[in-house]
Amino acid sequence: MTYEAVAEQAPHPLRWRILGFLGVAQLMLILDVTVVAIALPHIETDLGASREALTWTVSAYALAFGGLMLLGGRLADLVGAKRVVLAGLLVFTVASLVTGLAGSSGTLIGGRVAQGVGAALLSPSALSLVVTLFDGDERNKALGIWSALGGGGAALGVLLGGVLTAGPGWPWVFFVNVPIGLVIAAALAWMLPRQSPAVAGGRLDVLGALLVTASSGSLIYAFITAGDRGWLSGGTGLLVLLAAVGYVAFVAWQRRARSPLMDVRLLARRPVATGTFLILLATALMIAVFFLGTFYFQHARGYGALRTGLLFLPVALATMAGANLTGRVIGRLGARPLAVAGLVVAAAGMAVPAFTIHPATVVVGVSVAAAGTGALFVVASATALGQVAPHEAGIASGIVSTFHEFGAASGAAVVSSVAAASLVGDTLSGFTNGFVFAAVAATVAAAVAAALTPPKP
Repeated sequence: MTYEAVAEQAPHPLRWRILGFLGVAQLMLILDVTVVAIALPHIETDLGASREALTWTVSAYALAFGGLMLLGGRLADLVGAKRVVLAGLLVFTVASLVTGLAGSSGTLIGGRVAQGVGAALLSPSALSLVVTLFDGDERNKALGIWSALGGGGAALGVLLGGVLTAGPGWPWVFFVNVPIGLVIAAALAWMLPRQSPAVAGGRLDVLGALLVTASSGSLIYAFITAGDRGWLSGGTGLLVLLAAVGYVAFVAWQRRARSPLMDVRLLARRPVATGTFLILLATALMIAVFFLGTFYFQHARGYGALRTGLLFLPVALATMAGANLTGRVIGRLGARPLAVAGLVVAAAGMAVPAFTIHPATVVVGVSVAAAGTGALFVVASATALGQVAPHEAGIASGIVSTFHEFGAASGAAVVSSVAAASLVGDTLSGFTNGFVFAAVAATVAAAVAAALTPPKP
């Protein structure tokens, strides 16, 4: 019996408890992007990690997470969401243990890739369970709680990263997932009912997943190494070309595959294209802020991890405030003015430390920028998902979530190369360049958003 059938007969008596455990699991996945940022300078010292290795510590997780997420959702349809949730939890938990025990950069990055694989299995199948366990108004309430985990995860991540790194040490940024993951897995194994696959006789598009992940990996690698090779070098150009060829091959394969990973025709629709562009940029700007800020405070100013985490609290609160305000007015004002306003605010905030870099201006500037990116998250989701048919909602959500993770990987990679001089030396010019680049990118994107975002109906 499918979950839909169960929902039609009677609501599951433990559905709210299940939502609680699934929510904590999803929170772990979100935390693992921002919580690691605070620990990066300590990882650099303990493992002797290079700038490239530190960047991959952030990007490898987001890349594997985003590249395999659609495959994870498809697998949940084929073999049942309960099985995939439990498998993803166990993979993520074991990978967290390996990552915490890492004694070298290679093991650390390998563990982060494995964490991303577990997250790609867990996240879409968990959301599938939320959708099928609840119905009507309860479903809307449950999805609202689920969506709120994004801003809360960013806020908790910077604080938790500072507390753990300053206390027991950076490995506990990963170790903390182990007992939590095991408890959640045991609870869900007992509470979730048996289920039948939602799709019979389907296939997994493994080739499609490999093409999009490998192409994105080539592009991210080009961004990371551009800081040393140069943005216009032959090596950088070749990697970008390989990525472009890979993306073209992916689109061609999706058009002829019997069970495609993604309906690429959705990306040709203006609302979906706008939403994916905005979510990619919003996430890239958010991760750039965390990456630049944590190295500026700890590397350039010598602040401890806990102090750094506390300095980022206004940033996290501003992100949630921007998202909350935008959610209240988007129905009345429409997406276009809010998208442009969010990007203009983000550009203005990034410009503050670009003109004069000081701890106070960094905190104030990135907090203002965070309010803008918080608005963008809401506009992106509402634009991309607001006009799709019910049977397309799942794949459209998967596309938005995928670009969210690719934005995180790209943001860390690009800003790492732009700010390379300060990440490996004693100069502040690299940080200034990073903030200038982010401000210019947000300004250009505001003009693009003004032209691309559909007007209010």
